[in-house]
Amino acid sequence: MISRNSIQALLICLVIQIGSAFFSFSALAQSPVTTSELGVGIGGANYKGELAPNYRFLNNQPAFTVFYRRDISAPITLRGGLMGSHRILNNNTIGDKSYDLPLPNYRQAEMRLSLAEVSAVVEYNFLDYYDMRQRTRVSPYFFIGVAGLLYNVKTSFDNPQLSYLNDAYRTTLAVAVPLGVGIKYALSKHWNLGLEFGARKLFNDRLDNLTGQDERISNPHDNDWYYYNGISLSYTFYRINCPPPYRKQPGILD
Repeated sequence: MISRNSIQALLICLVIQIGSAFFSFSALAQSPVTTSELGVGIGGANYKGELAPNYRFLNNQPAFTVFYRRDISAPITLRGGLMGSHRILNNNTIGDKSYDLPLPNYRQAEMRLSLAEVSAVVEYNFLDYYDMRQRTRVSPYFFIGVAGLLYNVKTSFDNPQLSYLNDAYRTTLAVAVPLGVGIKYALSKHWNLGLEFGARKLFNDRLDNLTGQDERISNPHDNDWYYYNGISLSYTFYRINCPPPYRKQPGILD
């Protein structure tokens, strides 16, 4: 079994690799044109854990994101972003038949969750999205990276037998691995439209405040997840990279 220290070491290595790629200009200079994007997005944030053991579309709550994206080669782009969602409510007794089960009915739990995420991911574009010679530019992509999460959560129980578990809001930091798929489409030379669905794998079971509790009401062997899916609009900036001889002799064309 992989230890917690090994997982943390792998995450640190991943952060270093992504960070070095963001600030590596030698790779960028090999391309005649470098593109970067600044964008915003809106969508839904979701949660999967003890209170919602399966992804439920009805659990989506409004979320927003801002991001910066930069290409380093034809298939690879790097992206840094911020995502936030306020008061995600999950009540597992809202009338959904799939949740009308003995455990949810006994637990009668509700969670209120707000979160803020900062992430750095690597995107792999399956088509050459940055080839300006194409009449229509579109590409599906896959992404994976690392994220830091700050969340505020409160879980309450309507069952009097579980009232001792009710607690005040708790604010916690966590590390997650974001991964998912999306598609980007160029509306024009500068404007881009995107659709994305991404999951975030946590390394703890504390997102819903149900950890270390009685195993009759929680599963301590299954870590929590959260999700973001949405639509985005971004603006592309172009930079023409001078060949090495002209960079070394600025006056060569005078």
